[in-house]
Amino acid sequence: MLRKRVMALIVLTGILQACSNTDNKAESAGKHSAQNVVKETAKATKNILFFGTSLTAGLGLDPTEAYPALIQNKIDSLRLPYKVINAGLSGETSAGGKSRIDWLLKQRVDVFVLELGSNDGLRGVPTDETTKNLQAIIDKVKAKYPDAKLVMAGMQMPPSMGKKYTSDFKNIFPDLARKNNMSLIPFLLEKVGGIPKLNQPDGIHPTAEGDKILAKNVWAVLKPLL
Repeated sequence: MLRKRVMALIVLTGILQACSNTDNKAESAGKHSAQNVVKETAKATKNILFFGTSLTAGLGLDPTEAYPALIQNKIDSLRLPYKVINAGLSGETSAGGKSRIDWLLKQRVDVFVLELGSNDGLRGVPTDETTKNLQAIIDKVKAKYPDAKLVMAGMQMPPSMGKKYTSDFKNIFPDLARKNNMSLIPFLLEKVGGIPKLNQPDGIHPTAEGDKILAKNVWAVLKPLL
């Protein structure tokens, strides 16, 4: 009798161990599968780098109101695998951007949106100099990430800068876009620049409503690239 009880206990213990091993294997497989999903998702996500001035940084606005953040919202709503990186810096010139770009290129860039030059224009920097600096930035991006898609944000100067300078400055952006096979946003501030109600008191930086229009201007060119 005792022998039968011992044998039953051994059999029951074996069954419990087998179930435990099965559960552990299932748990391990589940964890492994989840880790793979996370890795694959991280691998699939691509970076969009917005490299620019205070217009990109969203000076005077909440970070969530700046046009790059609005672009991210649009991307998320469409469930596209892209992450926006806002590398806007107030007061940035093309020369400053040329010095700063190397550090930013340490992270992978799949789409590069270049918004620089406006501070050069307001300071009256010779257009040839601005052109050379912007080309140098583009060259660095192309050398590091040859498959990256490139977008140029066009800018314009007010007539007070003089007819020739204003014309030469405006041509910088489409000329560089053609030369480097970049998609062009003809004028970032289209339907915003010069409209008081869409700009902050300085008359230069858009309000939150203004940045919504900037986001539309950018999205129209960016969307086909994603």
